[in-house]
Order: sequence, then structure tokens, then C-alpha cells
Amino acid sequence: MKLNYKRTILIGLAFMSILAFWSFYDQVVPFLLEKVFNLSPLRANMVMSIDNILAIFMLPLFGAISDRTRTKLGKRTPYILIGTIFAVALMVVMGVSVQKLNFWGFFISLMLILVAMAVYRTPAVAYMPDVTPKPLRSKANAIINLIGYIGGIFSTIVMIFMLKSTKNELGESVYAADQSFLPVFLIVAGFMLLCVLIMVFSVKENRLLEQVKEEMLEKEEEKQVNTSGGKLPKDVFRSLALILCSVFLWFMAYNAVTTAFSRFCVEVWGADLSTSSSYLLTATISAIAAFIPLGMLSGKVGRKATVLIGVALMTVCYFVAIFLKTQTPWMYLIFAIVGIGWAAINVNSFPMVVEMSSGADVGKYTGFYYTFSMAAQITTPLLSGYLIENLGWGYNVIFPYAVLFSALSFVTMLFVKHGDSKPQQKKSLIENFDVED
Repeated sequence: MKLNYKRTILIGLAFMSILAFWSFYDQVVPFLLEKVFNLSPLRANMVMSIDNILAIFMLPLFGAISDRTRTKLGKRTPYILIGTIFAVALMVVMGVSVQKLNFWGFFISLMLILVAMAVYRTPAVAYMPDVTPKPLRSKANAIINLIGYIGGIFSTIVMIFMLKSTKNELGESVYAADQSFLPVFLIVAGFMLLCVLIMVFSVKENRLLEQVKEEMLEKEEEKQVNTSGGKLPKDVFRSLALILCSVFLWFMAYNAVTTAFSRFCVEVWGADLSTSSSYLLTATISAIAAFIPLGMLSGKVGRKATVLIGVALMTVCYFVAIFLKTQTPWMYLIFAIVGIGWAAINVNSFPMVVEMSSGADVGKYTGFYYTFSMAAQITTPLLSGYLIENLGWGYNVIFPYAVLFSALSFVTMLFVKHGDSKPQQKKSLIENFDVED
């Protein structure tokens, strides 16, 4: 069985629009809160954490609701389309509010955007496993991630060319007083809407679901672990709990590093802020380059093995970083390997979770995955921040902290017994040289 690349790319356009927004949100909104509306760093961080808090409750909710939705557009498409339209309209309101220095207009529209994004995020992610045979989901997820990252890169490029800034003595970006942010809001919003409209008009969800169902009946390859969509068998539930625990633990490690690394560079190495950005960019580039090869690797050695390789690579890199007390070019290699490890995890862990679902509750299980990852992203800045302030090690605690949680995720992952996709044995030697389209 071969993956339909064109169909997967078109479905991935919804994820592209999502990452385009989050790239914009993470880079621009904190700056606007602090520099334009004069919020303290603590208050700005509190506002920035609201999206993760909303996600814990809303992502599983709308995943489960979309599982049970039946419309002419399908069960995922209505949420993707309506959520995008509301988010895009509210981005225009946000941009105008910034232009007029209207804090409450900005804040209210921001809160409503976060709700709109939460409405369609899980349905957009659940769309892929709905229409992809289980053995091909890791490869499909690699393509979805690659397409999504292109959306994030688009927003970053727009901000680079549209927002003109200079560096102050602290190495921080400072924008001119007459700098207008409205064009960036409009361009990113237009890009998001265009991506989703292309997907909606190019892919007919109901027709596609019927087509995939017929293909599965013909080949009899789609064996569900949870055929009823009801209560899981005990051994499958144990595997689900363990992999969700693993998700929580490796996000605890990775996000502690990414959120504190800029301050680590300043406080421990005495480097400027651009140094941390260059290392983190290295991780992003290596992850993008590795997505598709890792999707293929999982088809050869299995998802669980690929995830364990990724976790092991990251744990070793965190451990080595503990001993690097000064800035060094070796750090680029370390972050490049971290990016590859992170890609190995992301490509395969989500398909493993939805592998344990039935076709009737993919959205609910997608919500489970995001609930645990978001919970970690809320918890780890607080816990690592407490240790930084109270343990006496300062920012040197970050890499030992990451080693601990990453190693724990390796242990819990070892005991996961379900959700893997075993490599299919070739019938003859010559078939091993067959390359799928």
C-alpha cells in the first residue's frame, strides 16, 4: 500500500495555517504586550499561558465533538473552516486595535482568537489519521509536520521583511515608534485563510472517507485495536497511559530547554540573545530535514524503536551540554542532533496514540495527546523556574533537569506494547528494492 502524497499535502494545509498563526503569535504578541501595551514580563507571561490552559480543556472537547459530527462538509472540515474564518476576522480586529493602541480591543480579540484556534486545532490534526491507513500514518505525519513548519517559516519571513528593528545595547529588538504591525496581521491572516480554502475546495472529506473505507475493505489491512470505540482492553489502556506519560515527560524536558535557553546563554555564557536563536534555529532546520527520512525509517524498524532512538539522542545531548561551560561551536552539532531526535518523536508518537483508537474516536485520542503535551508546557516553566531560583544552581540546572525527564520518558516508553506499526515483510528479495511513491 502506498501513501497518497498529494492528498496528504492538501490535508496538511490546515496544519500549515495553524503553525503560521502560532509562529506569529509566539514572536509578536509577547512584544506587543510588553513594549506597546506596557505590561510587566510577569503579566505578559500570564497572558501568553492562557492558550495552553484553554488547550487542556478545549482540544479534547472539540476532538470528541468532531468525532460525532456529520455534515455535508464532513466531520472535521466544518470546524477547520469556521474556526479559521473567525480567527482571521479577529486577527484583523487585533491589528486595528494595536494601530489605535486600544488594549482592551486587543486583549478581547486575542482571547477570542485563542478560542477559535482551539476549536479547529484538534479536528485539523485528526483529519490525517481519519483518511490514512494505519501503517502509513508515520510517513503521513512526517509530511504534515513538514508542511506545518513551512507555514511557521512563512510567518517568520513576513515578520523579518515587514517589521524593521534595530538592536539595543542588550541585544534586544527595538522597533521604531511609527512601526505599523497591521500589515503583518493582514498578510498572516490572508495566508491562513488561503491555505484552508485550498484544502476545503480540493479535498471532499465525505467522499474521501468512503474511498479510504473501500480501500481498507478490499485490502483488509485496517485492523483496529479498539474496534468498538468504547472501553479499551486493560493492556491497551496501560500502553495508552504509558505513552501519554512519555509525551508529558519529554515535553517537560524539551520545553524547559527551549524556554530558558536564551537566558541560559546570557547568564551562564555571557552571550547575547542572537546566540540562543541561532542554536534553536539549528534544531528547527535539522528537524525539518529529518521529518521525511524518519517517517521512512519508522516503516523499516517500527514507530516505537524510532521514538526510543529519538529520546536516547536527546537525552545524550542534554547530558553532554551539562559539561559545556562556555560557548562552543559543538553546541550547533548538539542542537542539530536534538532537532533530529525531536523529529523522530513527533513523527511517530502521535500516530501511536491514535493507533489505539477506533475510526469513531480519533478526535478524542488526538485531544488526549495534546492535553498531555500542553499540560507539560504549562508545568515545566513553573517547575524549572522554581528550581532555577531556589536550588542555587541558577540556569545551570536546565540541562540536568532535561536529562532527568528525558530519561524517565525513555523508561516509560520501553513498556509501551501497543500502537506500533510493525514493518511489513516483503514476499521476495526483489521487493526490498521497491520504492513507494
